Amino acid sequence: MQAKAHAKNVRIAARKVQLVIDLIRGKKAGEAIAILRHTPKAASPVVEKLLNSAIANAEHNYSMDVNKLVVTEVFANQGPTMKRFRPRAMGRASRINKRTSHITLVVSEK
Repeated sequence: MQAKAHAKNVRIAARKVQLVIDLIRGKKAGEAIAILRHTPKAASPVVEKLLNSAIANAEHNYSMDVNKLVVTEVFANQGPTMKRFRPRAMGRASRINKRTSHITLVVSEK
């Protein structure tokens, strides 16, 4: 059985999230939380919160044993981009893309 958790429209670019989620893919749930707590990246608290949500879903919805849970799948897709403009020299403007991401995390019993 698998338990999922989604985080949509997270205000961090998917490329930056992928650096963090690559660290926890395939790890046990407790070990993954420990890794995320000690990773100094902006995406770490978001992914940790998502992992805790997936663990709670597994425990509550599917009655899985928390000690046997493993992060089987985790991926970050690109979400909608917010377009902003910044004034530049000689009356011009530059576009600034504020990227978002959709993160999905799946845990299952080993």
